[in-house]
Amino acid sequence: MTMLDRMRQHRNWLKWSLALVCLAFVVFYIPDFLSGAAGNAPTSPIDTVATVEGHEIRSDEFIRTYQAQMQAYRSAYGGQMNDQLLKQLGIDQQILQQLVDERAALSEAERVGITVTDAEVAQRIYAIPAFQDKGTFIGQARYQQLLASQSPPLSTRDFEESIRRSLVLEKLRASITEWMSVSDKELQIEYRRRNDKVKLAVVAFNADSYRPDVTATDAEVASHFEGHQTDFRIPEKRKVKYVLVDIDTLRAKIIATPADLNKAYSDSIQQYSTPEQVRASHILLKTEGKDEAAVKAKAEEILKEAKGGADFAELAKKNSEDESNNKNGGDLDFFGRGRMVAEFDAAAFTMEPGQISELVKTQFGFHIIKLTGKKPGSVRPMEEVQQQLTDQIQSERAQAEATALAQKLEAQVKKAADLETAAKANGLTVQESGFFARDEPILGVGAAPEMTARAFTLGDGDASTALRTGRGFVVETVTGKQDSYIPKLDEVKDRVRDAVIKIKAVEMAKLKAADAATKLKAAADFDKVAKAAGIEPKPTEFITADAPLPDLGAAPEVMAQIFKLPKDAVSGVLTTPNGAVIVKVVDKAETSESDFTSNRDTFRTEVLEDRRNRFFSAYMVKAKQKMKIEVNREAIARVIG
Repeated sequence: MTMLDRMRQHRNWLKWSLALVCLAFVVFYIPDFLSGAAGNAPTSPIDTVATVEGHEIRSDEFIRTYQAQMQAYRSAYGGQMNDQLLKQLGIDQQILQQLVDERAALSEAERVGITVTDAEVAQRIYAIPAFQDKGTFIGQARYQQLLASQSPPLSTRDFEESIRRSLVLEKLRASITEWMSVSDKELQIEYRRRNDKVKLAVVAFNADSYRPDVTATDAEVASHFEGHQTDFRIPEKRKVKYVLVDIDTLRAKIIATPADLNKAYSDSIQQYSTPEQVRASHILLKTEGKDEAAVKAKAEEILKEAKGGADFAELAKKNSEDESNNKNGGDLDFFGRGRMVAEFDAAAFTMEPGQISELVKTQFGFHIIKLTGKKPGSVRPMEEVQQQLTDQIQSERAQAEATALAQKLEAQVKKAADLETAAKANGLTVQESGFFARDEPILGVGAAPEMTARAFTLGDGDASTALRTGRGFVVETVTGKQDSYIPKLDEVKDRVRDAVIKIKAVEMAKLKAADAATKLKAAADFDKVAKAAGIEPKPTEFITADAPLPDLGAAPEVMAQIFKLPKDAVSGVLTTPNGAVIVKVVDKAETSESDFTSNRDTFRTEVLEDRRNRFFSAYMVKAKQKMKIEVNREAIARVIG
């Protein structure tokens, strides 16, 4: 970990086994996450948004995590991010999935008997830098005070329980994946695959360009279908009647008044505010494990040189022990208040550009700071963000109205026969889809995974609950079922003809490539001969084996063959699903043995981490299939409404 990363409020102290990071740690990693967010949290009664094997995920936990994530996006992207856009990105579903995944993993850990002792929890807490003073625990009183000072305040019970959960997850993942390893030979092959590069001249023969030149007779279509009937199997399908609560229709009817806009602006003022920032360079002399007086004396000598007119950047390159920026002359770029440790912050924000500080003592050592820039804070005027506020108000109110109407519909529709009556009572209409498969969009709704999945589980005469779609909420009943079957040729004739034409186009691409290959293979000047034949080679920069080929896209098997060719070699005809290609290897940049050796340990960790993550994810997918997981969509809609 670099010194700069540690100074920036220890944003990356620990890595957790799952993507979800408990809110308690968010408070310490990125303080900006919750500033101003807590005041917006709903104060409605606590709901249960989901249960996993009987373990509840409560709405207060969901909303804290949701607000933290929203604030994180705003901090990262500023005014470009608003509530409407974040909701469109499905942040609520992502957070719910993270929370469900965490609870599922905890349930699995409970099933296999994994526990964490109080001593292990205490040991982890004692190791967190925020709770240390010169390497020792700050004491129970200061520990409780620090937790209580967060916004919102954290109780020691909740914080320690989050630590316990994280440790349980770490143990579970370790117990499942710790056996995995990777040999040096396997590691070197993968290292070269990822890091070896080639520069190519590519002559591509894309099959699509030959489609106009080929035809498929009825006899060819019939013959191909006869030999490949299963390729054209019609999947199982469903047809539904549904009532749609369209959010866009509701949004169009909502008017944001001046009072609404003023309140929304006031409530979101932090989102439109850019805090004061400064830019500084620093020279750090570490004191850990050293004679502090001697370090201070050396720092005073350097300070004297700096104030005497010596080049600060050169002094930093020569003397600073902050590896993350000493090569850049100690430059820390622009940062806002609270990004650095308190003593550093206090000094930097009282300085003027060009000024050099006295020695500043922090937990890391002695700093000499030179301020190189200053940006005053600013607030975007309401007129500038009025349209954004209008969109936000309309979106939030439409979402709230849609949720309320969907809940009302759900209460009224208990069986299929209720759909028409309930729709009419609420000024809505019943619509009917055509038949659709599991992977097809639904007529009038579009892609709607939840609606589609429910259609394939509903019984005859049953009605669904209110289901979320990209357009709003839907209550549906199934009106038709169609089993999977092998169709007659007439039903899929266009698909079969297209398949035959593609095969012929690929074959033509191969023939054209073969004709060109005889000329290019022996050519002294690859580009000149190619152009004389009416072919324009496309050059690439240095690319890895995972890169797509120009005009042909991803072709891993072809790339594997290319990487075996020596420099200046011209390939034969290499075929891909989309055509054919001939390449000349213009240059190669291969990793050296010493490069691999110097990066081996880090790369081994990276490869193992990736494999263990994938194995653990696959394990948990199977484990969750055996669990009872229930989601309360109405509760989620209420808390984010």
